[in-house]
Amino acid sequence: MTSDSFEPVTAPSRRTALAAVGAAGLAVALTACSSSDDSSSDSSDTSGSTTTAGASTAQGDAGGTELAKTTDIPEGGGKIFASQGVVVTQPTAGTYKAFSSKCTHQGCAVTTITNGVIGCPCHKSEFSITDGSVKQGPATQALPAEQITVTGDSITLA
Repeated sequence: MTSDSFEPVTAPSRRTALAAVGAAGLAVALTACSSSDDSSSDSSDTSGSTTTAGASTAQGDAGGTELAKTTDIPEGGGKIFASQGVVVTQPTAGTYKAFSSKCTHQGCAVTTITNGVIGCPCHKSEFSITDGSVKQGPATQALPAEQITVTGDSITLA
């Protein structure tokens, strides 16, 4: 018999496998993010609609999910659309704003809109209907703005 050099084949370590999976996932996430348009700024289309992060008044057609009619949103108040995860407010006549309905403190869903304030039931954080800013903690960050379009009497989630 001859003595050949033989090195056993070993499987990659668990750490190596997890690192590879994590790197692949990160690459997919970064690719998805980089291929989307930057929609954080105001934009107008040729139909005359204006889509704004947080607020909009518009004329013409717009795509997206219709949330409500403008008459459904009380002046000085708002309405929570739990299934869409959004709050739409009308701080002053004809001005519509939209924010995430997820409290920035610990992620509870906000449930009330009274006296110009969006309220979270979990730890009593309160947010302004005008700009989503914190009116009362423990939350320290404003509710993120959402994009809506107001076309005629229709409010659409962009």
